[in-house]
Amino acid sequence: MIVRQFVQTAFQQNTRIVACEQTGRAICIDPGEPSPAAVKFVNDSGLRLDGIVLTHGHLDHVGGAAFLHETFPEAEIIAHRDEADLYYALPRQPLLMGFQPHQLASLGMDYDDPPKITRFAEHMGILEVGELRFQVRHCPGHTLGHIVLVEEGEQTVFTGDCLFNGTIGRTDLPGGDHSQLIESIEKNILSLPDDFRVQCGHGPDTTVGRERINNPFLNGLYRR
Repeated sequence: MIVRQFVQTAFQQNTRIVACEQTGRAICIDPGEPSPAAVKFVNDSGLRLDGIVLTHGHLDHVGGAAFLHETFPEAEIIAHRDEADLYYALPRQPLLMGFQPHQLASLGMDYDDPPKITRFAEHMGILEVGELRFQVRHCPGHTLGHIVLVEEGEQTVFTGDCLFNGTIGRTDLPGGDHSQLIESIEKNILSLPDDFRVQCGHGPDTTVGRERINNPFLNGLYRR
């Protein structure tokens, strides 16, 4: 499996191009902003971008979807149906976060309406990318329709903003629920073997075992 990470936006979000090494088929997970570098990597590597997969609809994870889809119009846009309202509210999200209209252009947050979701990801469904098989797991708590992607053969899970190295996703935003997020993590991520690599939406990678032992939100230290 080929994974190329691009750290983007003022929120230091991890956008990733993930590809099957044998077939060159690829997806982009969470395009945070327009990224000529990501496009160049796809083209220079001879990859075919089949999908743009959105773990959730926050602006720092979907702000580059339109640019990427314009460049690769054959790529499906994939998200959970419960995330559609948040995704389509992209132009209004900065205002809901407290930014003023006159600030948006300078911050790169003057978004147009995003392209339509073309495929809804289903819980426990399989997303095939060449010889890679990603199992979709619905993990609400950070947002209503948040998903994670599990590739068992590569022992890797892409967790978006559910789980980070040493912490968990915010639950103080619309659609957030702390108890629900903890339940989602326990059921869908901590159920994986300890040596699974966790590729997070922000910050460095970790492993399931490391978070099981050391994450204060999961080991009982910060439990509500």
